[in-house]
Amino acid sequence: MNTLPPPRFQFRLRVYRDAGIAIGPGKIALLEAILQAGSITAGAKQMGMSYRRAWLLVDELNRSLSEPAVESATGGAHGGGTVVTEAGRELIRRYRSIEAKAHAAAADDIAAVTALLAS
Repeated sequence: MNTLPPPRFQFRLRVYRDAGIAIGPGKIALLEAILQAGSITAGAKQMGMSYRRAWLLVDELNRSLSEPAVESATGGAHGGGTVVTEAGRELIRRYRSIEAKAHAAAADDIAAVTALLAS
């Protein structure tokens, strides 16, 4: 008997400004990785992306917000550092809250769609 893994439902909220994505799942995941790893470099590595790509995403996110989500300090005796600001932490919390609420609101429909899937 061939049993498939259980289905996984994922909400992918994106906030667009003009043609670009101001806030999306990749930028939130990158913020979380930076928060956990303590730097853009380490966060990018954790996510399997180049530093340049991560920096561009952070820059685009910061330019989209009224307050920066990430602040970087350069130089100094111990080198630079990266901090996810309180605005960045709030953005992560709110984004994840929206996902959780959407998932909870759709629970009955998710169950119905799951029942329609082959097992």
